[in-house]
Amino acid sequence: MPRKYPLEKYRNIGIIAHIDAGKTTTTERILFYTGKTHRIGNVDDGNTSTDWMEQERERGITIVSAAVSAEWKGYQFNIIDTPGHIDFTAEVQRSLRVLDGGVVIFDAVQGVEPQSETVWRQADRYGVPRICFINKMDRVGASYQRSIDSIKSRLGANPIAMQMPIGSEHDFLGAIDLLEMNMVTYEDQLGKAPIVGEIPADMLEAAKEARHIMVEKIAETDDELTMKFLDGEEISVAELKVALRKSVIAGKTNPCYCGSSLKNKGVQPVLDAVIDLLPSPLDVAKITATDVDDPEKIVEVKPDDNEPLRAIVFKIVTDPFVGRLAYFRVYSGKLTTGTTVLNSSKGKKERIGRLIRMFANDRIDVDEVMAGDIAASLGFKESSTGDTLSDDSFVLESISFPEPVIHIAVEPKSTMDQEKMGEALRKLSEEDPTFRVRSDEATGQTVIAGMGELHLEILVDRMKREFKVQANVGNPRVAYRESMTRVVEKVNLKYAKQSGGHGQYGHVVFHMAPGERGSGIVFENKTVGGTVPKEYVPAVEKGVREASESGVLAGYPVVDLKVTLIDGSFHEVDSNEMAFKMAASMAFKEGVQKGGPVLLEPIMKVEAVVPEEYLGDVIGQLNGRRGMILGMEMRLGNAQAVNAMVPMGEMFGYATQLRSASQGRGVFSMEFDHYAPVSDAVAQTIIKG
Repeated sequence: MPRKYPLEKYRNIGIIAHIDAGKTTTTERILFYTGKTHRIGNVDDGNTSTDWMEQERERGITIVSAAVSAEWKGYQFNIIDTPGHIDFTAEVQRSLRVLDGGVVIFDAVQGVEPQSETVWRQADRYGVPRICFINKMDRVGASYQRSIDSIKSRLGANPIAMQMPIGSEHDFLGAIDLLEMNMVTYEDQLGKAPIVGEIPADMLEAAKEARHIMVEKIAETDDELTMKFLDGEEISVAELKVALRKSVIAGKTNPCYCGSSLKNKGVQPVLDAVIDLLPSPLDVAKITATDVDDPEKIVEVKPDDNEPLRAIVFKIVTDPFVGRLAYFRVYSGKLTTGTTVLNSSKGKKERIGRLIRMFANDRIDVDEVMAGDIAASLGFKESSTGDTLSDDSFVLESISFPEPVIHIAVEPKSTMDQEKMGEALRKLSEEDPTFRVRSDEATGQTVIAGMGELHLEILVDRMKREFKVQANVGNPRVAYRESMTRVVEKVNLKYAKQSGGHGQYGHVVFHMAPGERGSGIVFENKTVGGTVPKEYVPAVEKGVREASESGVLAGYPVVDLKVTLIDGSFHEVDSNEMAFKMAASMAFKEGVQKGGPVLLEPIMKVEAVVPEEYLGDVIGQLNGRRGMILGMEMRLGNAQAVNAMVPMGEMFGYATQLRSASQGRGVFSMEFDHYAPVSDAVAQTIIKG
């Protein structure tokens, strides 16, 4: 089947931003203007295309990223609308992994907000080129220039103003296009037919000045244009576009546009900018695949239909109507219905039953998905998030996710619910890599862990509604960790048992030291002369890793530790893998005990924004919650933003306390930052609890 559009006319883009900046509203306008919908959905009315889950419509927030396809001026757009709440950061992470470009939306009143910063850093990590859309220009206190300044100062980016707003707040009419030097306004209610006209005389000088700044910034990215600019030569629009596109794809600049998605103004110029400035699958940085059997063997993945298949599964969804849906991005080759492909990450084969182009929660069947495209398939049994689909044994780089920081116990209300709950939790954990399920050995309870209170609340709600499970839910608890504070030079442990016939003999000597923050458990083998035979070293490492799952203070996992196997001995007859695993496990526990064990707690980065008159109360509250105030900054009007580091365990119920202290006018956001040692007094309370 021939392609409808050539590869250079594909755009795989993500809509990313802080919560409530207008991502879903903007996506809704894109679908309307590209002819995919015939009415404009509204978040407040709960009738948007991409927020299709009941929980999303009730709360007015995006929870799961939704993939939609649209066409604009002869280009194929695959758009992923991502969540803005920090609890659903995994949705953003996996979307950025498979996207070629991004539109980052900012609230014109707030500028850069905490989650804007987080998604910006995630996009940096995956090298995703971005353009910026300053939304909500119709709101009281909106400022295009202040938002651009905050992008520069808080994100260290290089924003370029491509437009100049006409009017502001309730008088916002449209924008002056500084590249083409014309005025774009919107008179009809739906903003479907932008009116392009001449710039009014009273704004011409200011527009010329703004254009001069824009041209200078673009010229700086290209040596040839720099010379032209310095010599005072005229630089054509075509030359500016070529240089700007090159610098955007290289991640050097971030063009900025303005508008109000809710009032249907300014969305079409952003769509044009996606075509002009963001990369096609042909323009992105080189992608490589590694041979599972021989990690030294690396090949380049070329975006071509005739190359071997290389696709990555980035999302699993349990659809109540059609079953298990796997979203994937094809980097090379093609997928065809009725064929069988290899999941090279797991070494298992998958049959492609149906291929679907997703339109939010609607589905259009297709026969083939080609290189550069994003689609979904029904019927995959083995594949999970981060797996590679391939013709051979090569795998693409997987997707990494943050560790959960909060957990709660859930138990079924009746024996009938027991089996249903197990199945529901299995399906939900398949969908969400930051959602973990385990059984507590001490209490026999089922414990679920996630990224925050809202994250777990939504998952429990889905379990009850979608899977019809009746369950009792415990209070949220913090996911503490354990570590050690000092080096233990030598832990010498011999495990020897004799009980008729073959005995058990394993002997290890460890050097143990605190590791770097976030390093987990690092194991190294430095034995010489075969004191511990090579075939037993994996068993030693396994013993260490299994022992690290339960610490010596309160049974929490042990992290940030380097264990080096420096010596040991073996017995010709009695030594086996089990004996060495037991020896390693016991040596690890002994070493942690000697190394000054310490309890670690998750520390959250908190930003509370309140009117100035309540500032003292809010600082007092955060101090009372063992918070460390990092600083304050002025926001619009008389609002102050307080930045602090506060232990996760102290943040339960903070929303209610902040509302009552600020008469409902304060808001806050928080995200996980790092683990830090707990004071002795607090540690005793946690251990007793």
